[in-house]
Amino acid sequence: MNLARLDLNLVVALRALLEERNVTRAGQRIGLSQPAMSAALARLRRHFDDDLLARVGGHYELTALAQVLLDRTSTAYDVLERLFASQADFDPAEESREFKLVASDYAVAVFGTELARVVHEEAPGIRLRFAQTPPTVVDDTATLLSATDGLFMPHGVISDFPATDLYQDRWVFLVADDHPSVDDRLTRRDLARLPWVTYQRTYDAPAVRQLGMLGIEPRVEVSVDSFQLLPLLVAGTRRIALVQARLASLLAPIAAVRVLEPPYEAVPLQEALWWHPVHTHDAAHIWLRETAARVGRRLAGVPEERAPF
Repeated sequence: MNLARLDLNLVVALRALLEERNVTRAGQRIGLSQPAMSAALARLRRHFDDDLLARVGGHYELTALAQVLLDRTSTAYDVLERLFASQADFDPAEESREFKLVASDYAVAVFGTELARVVHEEAPGIRLRFAQTPPTVVDDTATLLSATDGLFMPHGVISDFPATDLYQDRWVFLVADDHPSVDDRLTRRDLARLPWVTYQRTYDAPAVRQLGMLGIEPRVEVSVDSFQLLPLLVAGTRRIALVQARLASLLAPIAAVRVLEPPYEAVPLQEALWWHPVHTHDAAHIWLRETAARVGRRLAGVPEERAPF
């Protein structure tokens, strides 16, 4: 396909049409008249050789192809928006823009709060928008990164994309204060026999994959998409949960739980900021990465004078 022959304005029209499913509303959304929007729809129908919007009774529904295009168009729009927002120079004290960062609630609580504080002080016109890490991040990382400014994720889960290291953490277990069968130490037998509460796809974490090598299969009883809910789902139960030590120190006081060391040598967690290569040379993104790295060194306790250049 010859991209030079395509009108990229049609991407804007296509997104509005697919999301609104109404020619008039789509036109109002992007500032086009109803005749102009109808003309855009006609061009899109010729290009895809598909109706895209099929009238059913008094309204329109998406065709099978349009359903496929819905997510792809949103991603393409975000990529184009970031592409044409790229800058050769960036002054954080004067600029006004938003960075979308994908992160678990763990990363936001432990790192994002400090990053937001530094950005507030140094770049008052910059906005940070944190979006929850989807369960499909491992399955389609490229698509996710192409539509965002960065992803907070530890090493060992994804690869083959540029990243800057931020800080280290380690894994610990949470058990109820009054757990009837766990004293001051967990055993490997405990990990196999007790029910677990886990965060989404915990098996992606290298520390959990280690359990398989030890012949231990976690018996998951509850799964949630929030690390910060784990203590509440452990307190007063027989369940156990694997959680990051930095987050455990923040959360343990709010629930009747104890923090115990793993009964195996759990690999440490190296948190990093991952990004799509399209952002690598963008001045604004370089500033974001350098700021995140500086906050990471501070969190790790590295004196500024010892920080790498």
